[in-house]
Amino acid sequence: MKPGLPTAMERPHFIGIGGAGMSGIAKILAQRGAQVAGSDSRGDSETAQALRGHGVTVHGGHDAGNLAPDSTCVVVSSAIRADNPELARAAELDIPVVHRSDALAGLMDGLRPIAVAGTHGKTTTTSMLAVSLSALGLDPSYAIGGDLDAPGSNAHHGEGDIFVAEADESDRTFHKYTPQVAIILNAELDHHANYASLEEIYQSFETFVGKVVPGGTLVVAHGQEGAAEIARRVAGREDLTVVTYGEEPEADVRITKITPRGLTSEVTVVLDGRMLTFTVSVPGRHYAHNAVAALAAGVALGIPAHNLASALGKYTGVKRRLQLKGEAAGVQVIDSYAHHPTEMTADLEAIRGAAGDSRILVVFQPHLFSRTQELGKEMGQALALADASVVLDIYPAREDPIPGVTSELIIAAARAAGADVSAEHSKDEVADVIAGMAKPGDLVLTMGAGDVTDLGPRILEAIRPALPSN
Repeated sequence: MKPGLPTAMERPHFIGIGGAGMSGIAKILAQRGAQVAGSDSRGDSETAQALRGHGVTVHGGHDAGNLAPDSTCVVVSSAIRADNPELARAAELDIPVVHRSDALAGLMDGLRPIAVAGTHGKTTTTSMLAVSLSALGLDPSYAIGGDLDAPGSNAHHGEGDIFVAEADESDRTFHKYTPQVAIILNAELDHHANYASLEEIYQSFETFVGKVVPGGTLVVAHGQEGAAEIARRVAGREDLTVVTYGEEPEADVRITKITPRGLTSEVTVVLDGRMLTFTVSVPGRHYAHNAVAALAAGVALGIPAHNLASALGKYTGVKRRLQLKGEAAGVQVIDSYAHHPTEMTADLEAIRGAAGDSRILVVFQPHLFSRTQELGKEMGQALALADASVVLDIYPAREDPIPGVTSELIIAAARAAGADVSAEHSKDEVADVIAGMAKPGDLVLTMGAGDVTDLGPRILEAIRPALPSN
């Protein structure tokens, strides 16, 4: 099945094509036959190389000359600044500018979309669906905010009629989608540059649910306060089926048992009076709930529950979601994308449950000044779950600095909570600092949504000569 290619997407140019969301859309368009080009500040990245393997032209850096005059549109994300030279050139050439979310919405036309939303857990749940549906031979299309197993594996154009998409609430662009099945994993206050209150978050999710097609299904976490609030607000919609999941007796898909087994979990649920047990290949209650959400969504599309439960066991993780980077001298280094306090707590509790008596050392890089300003105290409290932490400077991403907002807000809160925490302002020094702290049997987590992920291999290299193996 190959949906038609809109004229506006025949020769698209992506500004920031290497981004997680942008690269996936570019890849699918290329697989559908479009002549795709774009630019990225890291033109030599693994993602850029993977795109080139699909015939995509990727320019390193941003320059007006990168934009071909015959481009049919320019695709941007909310992270692209108004003064970008390629954006200015598009205006001069009168080339239409299309937001990433509109491009993704167009890719779903004519298919049966599942849109996965929530303040956290979206990438994991979307990945679980993509992997399990593929294992069942359904060949879904999908667009994920992270790579499954290799650079460029965040998206795929399939011949099946299902499209699984991560639905980003950060800038309200998930209002563009019209899914047949929507998942809401949770709804918490985040993205403070775009939302002034939790009520605004709730209203935004309510709008998202309003886009589910008549006769569609909403899968929602029963026990998560924000998600349950959204379910209450849409309860009067007669053309929407609401399916709840969770550990509560009232949940439609009830989780009766989660059994930790090292870095995996065994999950038992009751669905339509039938008990199912399956394996989740990542540790922790948080990820078990994600898997059950995926199960409920697939069943809503008519996929037999026992088949899907078995296929979910094929999921082995996604990059940056408790991904084992390697081991040196008896020390394991694991990468975590967690950057919101709830995510940080979930990942640290999951690792604590799997680690036994091992020490947990964290290298944490705060993400965004606005998030740190609002949630710095809670981030520090989460770090108290580790045995020791090193906190880096804030990764700014798309934001300008906010006066008075630094990593010291997190460090002070962590120390007040009894944590062993220190500051490190130089990323180049971190590997040696951790090598000086680590002992055989320790687990090291690099944690955050920025470039802290690059430190994993460097930490392993520093540990190898610093420690004996036993």
